[in-house]
This record gives sequence, C-alpha cells and structure tokens, in this order.
Amino acid sequence: MNNLQLWQRYQDWLYYNEDLGFYLDISRISFDDATIEELKPKFDRAFKDIDALEGGAIANPDENRMVGHYWLRDPDLAPTPELRQDIIDTNNSVLEFQRQVHRGEIHPPSGGKFTDILSIGIGGSALGPQFVAQALAPNDPPLKIHFIDNTDPAGIDRVIAGIGDRLETTLVSVISKSGGTPETRNGMLEVKKVYQDRNLDFAAHAFAITGKSSKLEAIAEREGWLAIFPMRDWVGGRTSELSPVGLVSAALQGIDIKAMLEGAKTMDALTRQHSLQDNPAALLAMAWYSAGHGRGEKDMVILPYKDSLLLFSRYLQQLIMESLGKEKDLDGNVVNQGIAVYGNKGSTDQHAYVQQLREGVNNFFLTFIEVLEDRTREYVEIEPGITSGDYLKGFLLGTRTALNDKQRDSITITIPKVNERIVGALIALYERGVSIYASLVNINAYHQPGVEAGKKAAASVLDLQKKVVETLQHASAAMSLEELADKAQVSQEIETVYKIVRHLNANERGIIVQGKIGQPNTIKVSWQK
Repeated sequence: MNNLQLWQRYQDWLYYNEDLGFYLDISRISFDDATIEELKPKFDRAFKDIDALEGGAIANPDENRMVGHYWLRDPDLAPTPELRQDIIDTNNSVLEFQRQVHRGEIHPPSGGKFTDILSIGIGGSALGPQFVAQALAPNDPPLKIHFIDNTDPAGIDRVIAGIGDRLETTLVSVISKSGGTPETRNGMLEVKKVYQDRNLDFAAHAFAITGKSSKLEAIAEREGWLAIFPMRDWVGGRTSELSPVGLVSAALQGIDIKAMLEGAKTMDALTRQHSLQDNPAALLAMAWYSAGHGRGEKDMVILPYKDSLLLFSRYLQQLIMESLGKEKDLDGNVVNQGIAVYGNKGSTDQHAYVQQLREGVNNFFLTFIEVLEDRTREYVEIEPGITSGDYLKGFLLGTRTALNDKQRDSITITIPKVNERIVGALIALYERGVSIYASLVNINAYHQPGVEAGKKAAASVLDLQKKVVETLQHASAAMSLEELADKAQVSQEIETVYKIVRHLNANERGIIVQGKIGQPNTIKVSWQK
C-alpha cells in the first residue's frame, strides 16, 4: 500500500474513546474483509461467552469456580447481593487501613509511622503490584515498597539489606490465596527469622491477603497480625491486581485506587459492546488472531515508549501466557494454543532487538504504547523547537514505519498520560482481550493445569532429597551415585540424585564428596558425621 492507502486504512480502523483519551490502531495488522467475515460467528459466540462469564457462569470447571474480576470495579454487576456488599466492604476496609497507617493510628511498636512495605508474593501476587508501583508510585511515596517474589535466598538477603535499619518501621504484606504456596511461605519464614533475630515482633508488622479459611488466615489470626484482607476464589492470580492483592499496597504508596477502579470500570463498559469496531478488546483479540492465524504462530512484543510502563510486558506475560497457553481446547482436542509475550521499552529497543524485528525472522507482531504527555513540568528544548519527548515520538513513529516497510505487523495503543485511571483501563482492556481471544480459539482461559503439574514435580524433587539425605545419614560408608540411588530405591532418578548431591555440597549442607564433582561417575558420597 502507498501512504495514502495506509492513511485511509488507519482512519477506517482507528478506535478512539474521548472520555479516556484512548486510541487503538490495528491498521498495520495484516487482515482483510474476508478475515472479518470468517470471524463474525466466532465473535458472536465470544460476546455471549463474556456475558455469561460476568453473569456468574462456572468458567473454571476444574475448581467449580466463577470468574468475577469484573465485579471488583463494578460491584453492582455481582450476581448476588451478598457478593456485592462483600466487595464494597472490602474496598472500604482497604481505604480505612490506608488512612490509619498514613495517620499513624496503625504504627510500629516503637512508635512513629511505618515507612516501608515489604510485599511477599509470587506470580499474580507480585507482577501486578510491581507494575503498578513502577507506573504510578510518587517519587516520594508515604511508604516505599519492596518485593520478595522468589524463593532465592540471595535475592531475599538483598531485599532485606536494602531496607536496612528501617525494618522496625516496615509493614510486611504476605499474599497467598491458599496460604500454602511454597515460595511465599518460604519468604514469610525467612522474613520472620530476620525480625526475630532483631528482637522485633513480626506479628505487629504483618498483614495477610489470603483466601477464607486458608492456612495463612489461620496463622495470621493465631499470631494476631495487624489485618487480614480476602482473596476470593472467583478471582485468579493473574486478574487480581484490582483486588486487595494490588489495591492495599497501591493505596499505602499514595496511589489513587478509586481512580484505578473507575478506569477499569469505564474500559469494561466499552468492551461489552457486541460490535467489533466499537469494542477495543474485540479489535485487540482480532488483531492477535489475524497476526498469528488463530494458532499463536507469532510472538507478541510489547514496546511502551515510557519508562514508567517498563514492567507492563512482564505483567502481560503471565496474564496472556498463563491464560492462553493450553494443550487442549474445550472439545478435548490437542491444539497447543498460546501466544508468547516479551518486551522492554522504547527507545531502549532502538539499540537492542529492533534490528532483528525489522530484518530477522518474521515471527512476531509488535504493540507500541504511545503516551502523549511527555512530562508534567515545563518542557526543555534540546535543539531549537525540539524536545527529548519529540525524539521519543520520532523513534516510535519511525520504528513503526520501518517495520511496516518490511511487512512486520504492529498495533499502536495511544494514551494521554500514565495515571491511575488510564492504568486501570489498560489492565481491564487486556483482561477482556484475553477472554475474547480464548473464546475465538475455543479454549478455557481460566484454568492452568500446566502450573499445577510443575508444582507437583517440584514437590517430588524435595521428597527425593529427603530420601537421599536419610539414606546417607544411615550409611556406614561412602557410596557411588548408583549405589546411593539404588539404596534409596530411586534408581530411575539418578540424574536428579546427582543434582541434589551437587546442590547440598555447594552449600555445605552435610554432604561429603570424594572425587571430581563435575564427573559424576568418579564420585563417592557420604554424610558428615
């Protein structure tokens, strides 16, 4: 197409909402009228599926659960009066907790005010709060946030060291729906020990965000933690940012959570339209479908041209890949669906992977995120009539053109600024886009059997480690790996036995190794008596 044809296509497919100041441009995605006609019955079904979802249908049959994150920002949509009131009461309790902490009514045992938050969680309990903190927290927040989002001991130590002598004025948020998530439990126990070692009362610094009647709720109640906020079984981790999972820490940082909820509610309303060109989430899902031929054949690259949106791609990785990465469709057919997501930020990528995107393998489609507002203070001219923001815009538009010249597909989302209302709207847009796309390709976006399989496999490794250690402790002489595996009755798992031995030896955990550890067939293993 020549430039005038592209301009006409841009006008034909541009979505704009004046209230949000939101633009969605899918004109640089390869689709035609035949594609739209082919997808029409699929969209008719998708719109009905979304209506049923919001009405309280069981969308996660594996766990017999509804999926109701939409109700979090519009409680009037909840299917029962009890659920509606529960959402309202919970949001009010979050705001009251914020007020009490900020005023010093809830304070450290030593007096004064809390200065920091240490958030312990993983997956959806970390990615959303991290993204929102990066995007929206003020430069000098009432409480500065830190995250433990892994079971890496060195990483935990680094976070604790960063808090330093402010530990006694640090609130600890522990987030786990079941209370049994190993990574979160491990982080909590590690942090508890740090508090104990410094003669600080952990319970007087801690609050929980967890499911009703969970293990974590029982611990928090027994030990007398400061507060307990609910994680409902109808809100999945990857759609939990606008629940207490994300709202409590955001509010404590001084972020306007009412505006976030309002922005999401506004976008939800826009994405309920049963018309493709009037529904931005449907347009987004159609672009994904067209780019990857409904098979996820191309990766999704997220490229926000704003530093504060750096973590958006990480947040979307879980939302999209955990929702859409499925082996089977709703009819039981093996389909191996999914869309891989990665990204960084512009214009950093002008000097990183844009070279490959333009001239390498064409296995992706790109989403540019453009922010119209450059900064809140007075602009600075770095050349006559030119600002740093002008350069940023130039890099975005130039890269978009350069990619289109090479027939590389792209979407452009344009927002007026990065604020609470817009971030809430972006979260809601992608949540709905995932739901619609899942319906288009006939999969269930709201279960994750692959994640559960990984958890079970990890648990089996730890059980194997216990057998290995117990066998060594009762052995009278050093053994080869084959002898050790045979004695522990795990001969088929000898490779894992070797890796357990190597790890315990590297950390001086009682293992004695004779021979060269890097040559498994040469070593003999015993336990330090």
